[in-house]
Amino acid sequence: MPTPALDPKVVLELDGYLEPNIPAIVHRHNAFRKWKDTFEEHEGGYEPFTKGYLKFGLNVGPNGEVVYREWAPNATEAVLIGEFNDWNRISHPMKKDSFGVWEITLPPTSSGECAIPHDSKIKISMITPSGRRIERLPAWIKRVTQDLSVSPVYDARFWNPPASEKYTFKNARPPKPTDVRIYEAHVGISTPEGRVGTYKEFTQNMLPRIKNLGYNVIQLMAIMEHAYYASFGYQVTSFFAASSRYGTPEELKELIDTAHGMGLTVLLDIVHSHACKNVLDGLNEFDGTDHCYFHEGAKGRHELWDSRLFNYGHHEVLRFLLSNLRFWVEEYQFDGFRFDGVTSMMYVHHGIGTGFSGGYHEYFGSGADEEGVVYLMLANDAMHSLYPPLITIAEDVSGMPLLGAPVSQGGVGFDYRLSMAIPDMWIKLLKHKKDDEWDLANIVHTLTNRRYGEKSIAYCESHDQALVGDKTIAFWLMDKEMYTNMSDLTEMTPIISRGLALHKMIRLLTQSLGGEGWLNFEGNEFGHPEWLDFPREGNGNSFHYARRQWNVADDPILRYRYLNAFDAAMNQMADKYGWLESPQAYVSLKNEVDKVIVYERAGILFVFNFHPSNSFTDYRVGVDAPGKYSVVLTSDEKRFGGFDNVSLGGEYLTTDLEWNGRKNFLQVYIPSRTCLVLSK
Repeated sequence: MPTPALDPKVVLELDGYLEPNIPAIVHRHNAFRKWKDTFEEHEGGYEPFTKGYLKFGLNVGPNGEVVYREWAPNATEAVLIGEFNDWNRISHPMKKDSFGVWEITLPPTSSGECAIPHDSKIKISMITPSGRRIERLPAWIKRVTQDLSVSPVYDARFWNPPASEKYTFKNARPPKPTDVRIYEAHVGISTPEGRVGTYKEFTQNMLPRIKNLGYNVIQLMAIMEHAYYASFGYQVTSFFAASSRYGTPEELKELIDTAHGMGLTVLLDIVHSHACKNVLDGLNEFDGTDHCYFHEGAKGRHELWDSRLFNYGHHEVLRFLLSNLRFWVEEYQFDGFRFDGVTSMMYVHHGIGTGFSGGYHEYFGSGADEEGVVYLMLANDAMHSLYPPLITIAEDVSGMPLLGAPVSQGGVGFDYRLSMAIPDMWIKLLKHKKDDEWDLANIVHTLTNRRYGEKSIAYCESHDQALVGDKTIAFWLMDKEMYTNMSDLTEMTPIISRGLALHKMIRLLTQSLGGEGWLNFEGNEFGHPEWLDFPREGNGNSFHYARRQWNVADDPILRYRYLNAFDAAMNQMADKYGWLESPQAYVSLKNEVDKVIVYERAGILFVFNFHPSNSFTDYRVGVDAPGKYSVVLTSDEKRFGGFDNVSLGGEYLTTDLEWNGRKNFLQVYIPSRTCLVLSK
């Protein structure tokens, strides 16, 4: 049955301003329908089409035979070589079909064993039309390793562990969370030691920490195998291989299964926006041409990232990428994806040198890359129809309308978009404005300015702000004294007092006002004292900054523990009262003179006093629901490094008189640089 056409009325219900762009929206939806119907007609639909990894690459049959298939349309000859045949370029020739797919079946040995030993090295050797011999790692390979003492280039390995060594999943996936609190993490840097951390260590040390902090989703970075550690995982060479730097595929499975057992959802940071340009251990020039998986010429190159760009308009490239998504969900039990570099995929200019003003012509005109947008629509539609609980998040700086609307309604189909303007705002404020110059109206506008009907993930800093060259919020606030005055044995200086107070307030304001989800990069919850810098030539290949110093958060005399404790309390409150899954907050007050912000969300009253020196007694705040309120959280508690000027509990009775547009008011004491959360 053909995919139904898009009804423009559905789009206009979401946003009437899109009317002039309806033809463009219908056009891209028709392109999506054409692909979906093609898969239905020629491949049997999404279900078989996205299981390309069971057909391509190396797969073991029921009797121990190995079937290897590879799409390399330009090659004139292909041979499977490896340790199993002493790298013989004649003994195992492959046959090519009319679609450019090469194939070979290796029967089991006379004793019934697999012809290729587990974990042994392999390659495909090909001849190009010009007669040149090229050797490549199989494109769908599931395991590659690097021996840096011999060569920086990866070796492809045939991963087929005996049944006794295969990891068996024990835990069901947790239900899809409706209030996502994401802990963004990188396995390699998650150790305090100056080296690459492992999957095993992350399972043992990090999962309990993340759970105790009140997060319910983990977003794992740099899992897809990448050539260069310092690329943060964004220069992918082998798309189906879990990075061998941190351990084996079975150990990654154990990590995810253990997280599921703790009720944690696990997302993969997926990189489909570009690929590493490496030829010897990447997809570049796979069959000897410039254009196998990528566009040829300048169209296939990202000038800023120095990488290759996929041809999203090619049937086999779509098979490769959509099957890649399915593989990570099936093989490793990931619960969804954060799509990296979505802006680059959706525009022909890739967002380079383009400032988005918010004018709709920027999204649907000649600047839009329809093939890239349609690929994202197919990816979201396929994954959500095969796995309804799956979560997808878009990293897009442009503000593309309908990005977070369902594909059936003319959208791109993501569950959430990252609110990338929020961290920029905080950094600009801390960098350029004195505390008494903060424009509260602008802060509130940036935090609440999101598209109707589309969910956003708010964050004040992610890995981007933690990297060397930038500074985390804790660093902007306290870097002059972070190494000297963060101990309780030293006096509380004005810089540290301000830093602790604003760090807590900025995070709670962003979480409770800024979106329908929350994200934190590991270490930022306690104001990690150093930036992040991977080993590279420029720093003498040092691991000193490519680690996380958990010891400072756990030390009973260091003040980092106060921020850590507040982060946990904030998440637990969000979980208890459900403000992330509630409709957007109603802001009743933005007082520029007093520097006070007041709003309600999920029936909870939030009061923030950003004034650097003024505290207010009996401050009148509006609230809609009448009754008796008490303080359930305040940043001023002793356990959060505060001064205990406001006690928890207490009784605050409403008065039946309209105030700031609310039906009632109550009166509270708000010390300077303090926030209160009150509940009925």
